[in-house]
Amino acid sequence: MNKSDSKLDGRPGSKPDDKSNGALSLPKPPGNPPESASRKREGGAGGSRGTGGPGGLAGFWPRLASLTRKEIRQLLRDPGSLAIGIGLPLVLILIFGFGLSLDVRNAPVAVVLEDPSPMAVDVIAGLELSPYISPVVVISMHDTERLMLERKVDAIVRVPSDFSRNLAAGDARLQVLVHGTEASRALIIRSYLNLALSQWTQRQAERGRMAEPAAAAASRTGMVVPVERMWFNAANTSTWYLVPGLIVLIMTLVGAFLTAMVMAREWERGTLEALFVSPVRPNEILLAKIIPYFLMGMLGLGMCLVAAQFLFEVPMYGSLLILLGSSMLYLLVALGIGLLISSVTRNQFLASQVALLSSFMPALMLSGFMFDLRNVPVVIQWIGKALPATYFMELIRTLYLAGNVWPLIFKNCAILATYAISLLALARLVTRKRLD
Repeated sequence: MNKSDSKLDGRPGSKPDDKSNGALSLPKPPGNPPESASRKREGGAGGSRGTGGPGGLAGFWPRLASLTRKEIRQLLRDPGSLAIGIGLPLVLILIFGFGLSLDVRNAPVAVVLEDPSPMAVDVIAGLELSPYISPVVVISMHDTERLMLERKVDAIVRVPSDFSRNLAAGDARLQVLVHGTEASRALIIRSYLNLALSQWTQRQAERGRMAEPAAAAASRTGMVVPVERMWFNAANTSTWYLVPGLIVLIMTLVGAFLTAMVMAREWERGTLEALFVSPVRPNEILLAKIIPYFLMGMLGLGMCLVAAQFLFEVPMYGSLLILLGSSMLYLLVALGIGLLISSVTRNQFLASQVALLSSFMPALMLSGFMFDLRNVPVVIQWIGKALPATYFMELIRTLYLAGNVWPLIFKNCAILATYAISLLALARLVTRKRLD
């Protein structure tokens, strides 16, 4: 072996290997890992080949917990989200519970007493006994018409000068005029006036039966006196009707409107894109986004339940567990709507407008909260029946005021579950398309 061979080998005095046939043995670059190590690394990062790596099932719960903590901290640090999620529901509870009422109480009614006889005064006395009417005695009909035009009174009761004489003859009449610009209010006031005036006839009949001998009372044809009782709203107040429906509005506000607005803001800022390039999967991102707003929606539900029970004294005849379960179903529906809107629009202003027009306003106007859907045109009825808020509104009012009506519970819960699964799956599909 000569010196040139030893120099080529790199080791003085070494001999070439027989297996390499004299070829040089070059060291491997330090940047290329062994094949087995690279496979292990790919299996751990990709998460599709191993269950124990950071991308497998064992890493799902730690990642979800970390993302959820991040989202909760981000939500708590955002005063705007807290104002919409907590402050606005409190305002709605106070407005709809105390400020908004569909009842008519202390309606001003002008009384024109042209016949000052004791019999006429006794007839009008029934108006003063009603808690819904506030009578005001006016001297002339001309002054009463002026009060009606100025909307200082809602109705006029006129007792003509020949009232006593006609009453003795058996044909007495009163004139009742009602301001009809507000049709629903006018109908309510008219029914109150008829009920208050009919009480005099009932009192007279009772006095007559007490004064008559038994034989004469038996031979005379008796009067039919209806005994009224209102089911499912014994207090006859609109608060019992409005407060359960308020739960639907608050859960729609938190689930759909707030979620869509906050998620769209993250699309604008690029926060979601930063998460998408990480090893975190889309399902984990969506779950981490859903959980904080789900908890906030349940907080709003708790506030409504406490206010209904202790502040407005609305009774609950149904099961509280069924109410909680159905509320969770509807909250998932609202969250699915919010996620879908934010994934499609990716713009905060546009998402807030779409969420307002497609979820909150229909829940307020077309779900039966303010108006009976049976009294609207057929097209509007079909639109209302297509809204998930309609079925939750019917369900929660039934649970509060009627009890556990199982056919209605099963039907409406099945419809809400179908909506929840469909909307969440569609939101996941849209997010997956944007990821690809």
